[in-house]
Amino acid sequence: MKENQFLGKLLVLKNIITEEILTAARVKLDKPDNTETLEEILIGQYQVDRDRLYTEVAKLYAISKMNIQPEKLSEDDVEEITQLLDSLPKDVKNEALQKKIIPYKIQKKRIETLIILASNPTDSFAKEIASYSKVKRYEIVYTPFDEIKRLIDIIQKDENEFLDLLGNEEGTIDINAIEDTKKTDDEELINQEINKGALVYLFEAALVEAVKNKVSDIHIIPFDTKTTDILFRIDGKLTLWKRKDNINPQAFQAVVKDRSLGVDRFKIDEAQDGFIQREIDAYTIRFRVSILPIVSREMERHFESIVIRILDDRNVIDNIDDLGFLSQSRTDFERAVAKPQGMVIITGPTGSGKSTTLLATLYHVMTPERNALTVEEPVEYVVKGARQIKISPKCTFDLALRAILRHDPDIVMVGEIRDKKSAEIGIKLANTGHLTFATLHTNDAPSAISRLYKMGIETFLMANAINIIVAQRLVRRLCKKCKRPVTKDKAHVYEQYGITIEDILEGKVFEPVGCEFCRGTGFKGRAGIHETLFFSHEIQQAILDAKTDIDENHIRRVAENQGMLTLRQSGIELVRKGIADLNDVLSTTAD
Repeated sequence: MKENQFLGKLLVLKNIITEEILTAARVKLDKPDNTETLEEILIGQYQVDRDRLYTEVAKLYAISKMNIQPEKLSEDDVEEITQLLDSLPKDVKNEALQKKIIPYKIQKKRIETLIILASNPTDSFAKEIASYSKVKRYEIVYTPFDEIKRLIDIIQKDENEFLDLLGNEEGTIDINAIEDTKKTDDEELINQEINKGALVYLFEAALVEAVKNKVSDIHIIPFDTKTTDILFRIDGKLTLWKRKDNINPQAFQAVVKDRSLGVDRFKIDEAQDGFIQREIDAYTIRFRVSILPIVSREMERHFESIVIRILDDRNVIDNIDDLGFLSQSRTDFERAVAKPQGMVIITGPTGSGKSTTLLATLYHVMTPERNALTVEEPVEYVVKGARQIKISPKCTFDLALRAILRHDPDIVMVGEIRDKKSAEIGIKLANTGHLTFATLHTNDAPSAISRLYKMGIETFLMANAINIIVAQRLVRRLCKKCKRPVTKDKAHVYEQYGITIEDILEGKVFEPVGCEFCRGTGFKGRAGIHETLFFSHEIQQAILDAKTDIDENHIRRVAENQGMLTLRQSGIELVRKGIADLNDVLSTTAD
C-alpha cells in the first residue's frame, strides 16, 4: 500500500497523471472486489501512457530498461529466443506469451546470465520463468509492451505448420482430372481431390493465419472454375490473402464442409450454418461458418460463398472503460445501465461492434446476487456468470424469450430485436422490473424509435421502458508507428468540420502513412464512435407527443440541445485527439 502511495505521488510529480485521476484510481483500488494493481487501473481505465508509467516503475525498483528493435534481429537471435521459450513447460510458455514476459538471451560474460524482458517489471511471473532455466543467474529488464508484442509476432509468424506443408504439396492438385460433367463421376473425383493434403493444408493455414492477424472474418469464394479466392477482413476492410490457381472450388468447398460441424457436404443448393473449433497458439478458438449457394456462369457448377466468423475470447472487451465513450456519452450510458430496470438498445449495421458493447456492459452490471440470462442465436461468446440459453428446434428463439419471463431474471440480454414479438417481450421485460439489453439494425439512435413504432410498439410503452439508445460505428485507428501530423496547408479542409488551425499547428491532428507494422495501410485496430440518446424527461415527452408518426428530427434536436453528439461529431472528436483520420470518419458516417 505504501508503495502504491509513493508511486502515485511520483506519477503526479512527473505530470504523468493528475491528482484527480490518482484519487479516483485509489477509490477503485480500495474496492473489496478489486483484483487490479494501481498501474493496471491507470492504464486500463484512465488511458495513462503505458511506457511512461512503467519506465517510472522500473526506475523506482532500480530495474534497467532495454529497448529492442525486433525487426532488426538476426535469424540466430530469433532462433535463440524461440528455443528459450520452447524449453519452458507448455502452460508456462503460454502464460509468458500472454503476459508479454520473454526469456530473451543468455548473456555470456564472466557469469552466464539469462536476460528476461518484462512489459511489467514488477510481475513476479518473470521469476517463475527463471526457475526453469539451467542458468543460475537471471536479470529482469523492462521492455515496452509494444516492442515485446512485435517480437512475439515475429517469433510466431512462421509457426504455421500448414503453410509449410502446403508449400511441400504445391502442384499436386490436377484440375484437369475433374473436368467430367457427369454428377456421379464429379462426386468421385471431388472425393479424390479432398483426400489430397494440399486442400486441407490450405484451409487449416487460412484459419491459423487469420487468428494470428486478428482477422474478424474469412471469405472463401470461387474466382472461376479453376481458381479460389481467400480474403481476410482486417479492421473492417476485405483484403485478398491468397488466390489459388488449379483448385476446383467445389472440392475446396467440400473440404470446408467436411471440417465443419453441423454442415452437410451434399447439401449444395441451400444455406447452411456450421461450427469449427481449433486450438491455435495453445488457445481454443471457435469459428462460425455461413454457407450460401451462388450463381456460376456454368450451370452444372454448384458454387458457394463461405464466410467464417472468428470468435476469439481473447479479443472480448469486458470493461466499459475500453469501449471509448466520450465524456457525456459515458455519463449518460452509466446512468442508464445503473438503473435496476429498463431497456438499453445498441443499434448499428452488421460489424459495428454492437455485440462487443453488450458483452462489456453485461460484465459491468453482473453480480453474484443478480440472475443474468441471455437469449442469442447463435451464441458467440461464453459469458462467465451468465446463464446462456441454448437455442434448438425444441427451444426456439421465440419460445426461449417467453420462457425467461418465468425464470426469475434480474438482467436479460435478448440479442437482436427481429420483429414485433421480440420487441414486445423486450419491452415487457423492461417494464416489469428487469434490466434488458438488446440490439437493433438502424442507422442512428432516433431512427430506432421509428423502427420500434413501425413494428407496432406504442409510444407510451417506449417512453417508459427505454433507458437509452446507443448508435455506434467502428472507425480505423491511425497506426501509432507511422502516422504524421497534418500540415497547415490542409487546414482549410479540416476547418470545415470544426477542427481549428491551432489544433493542426500544435500537432494534435494526424493522417495515415503506412509502414510494415500496419501492413502499409496506415491503420492498426479500430475505435468506437457513439451517439447516445438518453431518455430524459424531454425525450420521453417528445415521444409521447407523437401522433401518427415519430418526428426523428425533433427528437434529434432535443437530444443535441442536451449535449448528445452525433456519430460524425463523435468521430471528429477522435480526429481532434489524433486517434482517427478525417477521411475515414467522413466515409464511415456518410448519410
